[in-house]
Amino acid sequence: MHLDLMDAKAPVVEEIRAAKEVAWENPGVCPFDEIKGKLPLAASDIADAEARLARFAPFIAKKFPETAPLHGIIESPLTDIRRMKDFLNESCGADITGRLLLKQDSHLAVSGSVKARGGIYEVLKHTEDLALAGGLLGEDYTVFDSEESRAFFGKYAIHVGSTGNLGLSIGIMGAALGYRTTVHMSADAKAWKKKLLRERGVTVVEYDSDYSLAVQEGRKLAAGDPFSYFVDDENSAALFLGYAVAARRLTKQLAEKNVVVDAAHPLIVYLPCGVGGAPGGVTFGLKHEFGDHVYCFFVEPTQAPCMLLGMATGLHNEICVQDVGLTGRTEADGLAVGRPSKFVGKTVEKLVSGVFTVSDEKLYVYLRGLWNREGIFIEPSACAAFQGAVKLREMSRLFPKDGETEERLRSACHIVWATGGSMVPKEEREALDVKA
Repeated sequence: MHLDLMDAKAPVVEEIRAAKEVAWENPGVCPFDEIKGKLPLAASDIADAEARLARFAPFIAKKFPETAPLHGIIESPLTDIRRMKDFLNESCGADITGRLLLKQDSHLAVSGSVKARGGIYEVLKHTEDLALAGGLLGEDYTVFDSEESRAFFGKYAIHVGSTGNLGLSIGIMGAALGYRTTVHMSADAKAWKKKLLRERGVTVVEYDSDYSLAVQEGRKLAAGDPFSYFVDDENSAALFLGYAVAARRLTKQLAEKNVVVDAAHPLIVYLPCGVGGAPGGVTFGLKHEFGDHVYCFFVEPTQAPCMLLGMATGLHNEICVQDVGLTGRTEADGLAVGRPSKFVGKTVEKLVSGVFTVSDEKLYVYLRGLWNREGIFIEPSACAAFQGAVKLREMSRLFPKDGETEERLRSACHIVWATGGSMVPKEEREALDVKA
């Protein structure tokens, strides 16, 4: 890899290499109407995913009673966080004049993270495909909560590579359906997540290396078994579409909160990013809902900005953070990814407005601020998204300091997408100096 060529292609690489906090405006972003017909997936694919989740809702409501209030639909609240907005403005140098909301995927039922969207959806899609082929399925999807069904799926295996939260989603749902489920976990994965999975009957294979090796080994093992299925976080359209469904539901939640989204009232969304699947899928869905009136920003750790590096250089998965001298290690375990998804990078490279990076130290500032001001706990990795709200005005091309822009921002709605946290054990929270 010739770093001189990368520098010429993307001047931001020098800042990335120095592990600086950066605000990168995507020069390749395009009007949505110009490119939506050229994308590998369409709105009809999102609608199909939403319908499949609805078909499985009766089973989910029966198997996971905590989902019963929403009739088996796994969805999170959208919460006003006015006191956190004040904290960011007063203590962190932010200049947020519009409304600030928290999308609490940190509190999604079943597995407590955004991965409950894509991960669970892919397991359910695979399950439906097998059941239809095996003559197991009629119109009543509660059949999946039966000994007959579990015996059927016990013949099959599911593998996934994960830094933690995707493994929880795949593992919990896979085990509930009866699959022989194996989660290949990188060195960054938290011990409590491994313990929880093993308690659910999931096999956990640990690696001393990073996320990429866990994925590589999981893929290799699954490939050698015709009864195995590998959930490929680096290349999965099914995962991506599961995340995209969130946007259709968010549209209804915004309407319930009387939030208007149009040219004069922009929607600005900040998404923590690891390999890219969850933020990419959400962005894809939001663009189909709101077009050019929504601005989506990814946020990554300064030591693991793999999606930024891939998009800024145009090399996508052909470059990793270690190529520019970064470690890939971060307290944001869910974002500790060295190489981005090629599928996601190429799909959203003209949709994402920009990328911010954040130091590990800032994660804890935001974590404690949210807890102290709002009484809401989210994981350190989920707190990365607040960096976007704090540093937005550094996106000077998108949001120049002029009267028209100031008026638009006063009418804007900002959404920080909290990606995980509700399943963190009490002792882990207390170790973060958060008494919950």
